[in-house]
Amino acid sequence: MTTKADMALIALLRENARASTATLARRLGVSRTTVQSRIDRLEKRGIITGYTVKLSSEHESHLVRAHVLVTALPKFSPKVEVGLKTMMSVRSVHSISGNFDMIVIVEAPSIGELDSVLDQIGALEGVERTMSSIILSTRIER
Repeated sequence: MTTKADMALIALLRENARASTATLARRLGVSRTTVQSRIDRLEKRGIITGYTVKLSSEHESHLVRAHVLVTALPKFSPKVEVGLKTMMSVRSVHSISGNFDMIVIVEAPSIGELDSVLDQIGALEGVERTMSSIILSTRIER
């Protein structure tokens, strides 16, 4: 179980995973040792499993992103997921309920390359149908 202090630390790390323990400690009002031991504990418990790069909004503004709804043939979802995992343009895959089986978030540097990615997804063995929506803007992202 995570505490309020854990969640506050996680929120700061989401803002900047490279923040120093001194900066985190100052913002949380605790010692550096406390911050480091809390991070170590969260990592050991598997709550924090890694750190990532956050791209600038300037860079991301040049990418074309889309949500791709995918229906897989029965028993083919694992094979489709393996195929999606090999595509560098695929940012995330979510299993969903409803008429589709998953939502795939993709990004590409141009409409032409996005079109190619969509074709690749549609051509995966086990994909029955897809429906895509290009993301025009992101209003809230946390």
